[in-house]
Amino acid sequence: MIALGVVVRKLREKIYVDSKHYDLKINDEAIVETEHGAEYAVVCESERNISAERGKPAGKVLREVTDEDRERMAENERRGKRAFNIVVDKTRELDIDLNLTCVNYIFDRTKLFVYYTSETRVDFRELIKELGHILKTRIQMVQIGVRDEARIIGGFGICGRGICCQNFLLNFNSVTMDMAKEQDLSLNAFKLSGLCGRLMCCIAYESQFYRDIKEGLPKLGSDIITPRGKAKFAAIDCIKGIVTADFGEGIFEKYPIDIIKPLNSKNILRAAD
Repeated sequence: MIALGVVVRKLREKIYVDSKHYDLKINDEAIVETEHGAEYAVVCESERNISAERGKPAGKVLREVTDEDRERMAENERRGKRAFNIVVDKTRELDIDLNLTCVNYIFDRTKLFVYYTSETRVDFRELIKELGHILKTRIQMVQIGVRDEARIIGGFGICGRGICCQNFLLNFNSVTMDMAKEQDLSLNAFKLSGLCGRLMCCIAYESQFYRDIKEGLPKLGSDIITPRGKAKFAAIDCIKGIVTADFGEGIFEKYPIDIIKPLNSKNILRAAD
């Protein structure tokens, strides 16, 4: 089945939909029909065969976004702000322990998604009942993690750019302190954490690059052979492809990484002898 990848709702959930006869490209906007109703979507992936991976598409394209659709979406935003305040008031009234992140009407307003974080299990049956009565629509509570919360709220990273998860990342990959260690970054978790309090996603971007560069190289402090003779492997600059050799007595020289990459510890020792 040929389908199109799109993201829907403020959580930027990725789903595949049947594009029908529409010729849509990445970043094009459309109204799609899903199991929840009519929803606004942005194309994030070109058409592909998903039959072997995903089964049937989760929806279909109804039309490209029109000016009238944009007016309705603006009205949805206005109603969403009112709904947000109502949810806040009701959670306080019912003494429910949750932190409300945002609310999101789908395009046809037949359902309101309520995104929240909580460290405890929440019984929101009474809340849903009262909200449905007031707002006259179906309510779906969605508990999210801190990374999803950062994606929805947005902000700026220490690089000065908008955070990646809101701008272009569709999936959260595992990020570990070992990745930071590979790149010789400071192992201060506070400095490596993003707005969500977790390790920054960008740490994983170049992890494979550093792993590939360092593969087969001796450990720091090992003996190496240079054009000048035997030295200690003192440092490596993976970006520039330069290694620093320590000859002792405060003498350091830099060489292209290729001169030691083919050598292993046995060859180094044998050459040194």
